[in-house]
Amino acid sequence: MSKQTKKKGKSTGKTLEVETTVDNGPVRLDKNGHVTIKVAAKPGAKQDAITGIDPEEGVAVQISAPPQEGEANAQLVKYLASLLGVSKGCLSLDRGARSRHKIVVLTNTSLSPSQVEDILKSQIGR
Repeated sequence: MSKQTKKKGKSTGKTLEVETTVDNGPVRLDKNGHVTIKVAAKPGAKQDAITGIDPEEGVAVQISAPPQEGEANAQLVKYLASLLGVSKGCLSLDRGARSRHKIVVLTNTSLSPSQVEDILKSQIGR
């Protein structure tokens, strides 16, 4: 997710380490340093499951709860929290409460975007 690049300082001529983020996947860091997960939710499924990960569409997640009165959103947060091994309070819905395309924010955790993506990839088809 991120890579190290080296730059020469203008006034000192010293080599500086600068971290840059690569935003080419559904799991990335936001401007506040929180991990965000782009989700393509599919409510009303038989069971909760990760069905795929696409850089453009996001993490495809089947949710067993119906898309009524926030039930699917609550179930999505609960399901992702259980997969990532964090409390529900560490996850929140940032955007997409009434859409199938959502952004979920992960806070108060030491998980990096690459760790989160690896965990989610390991759950595809389970």
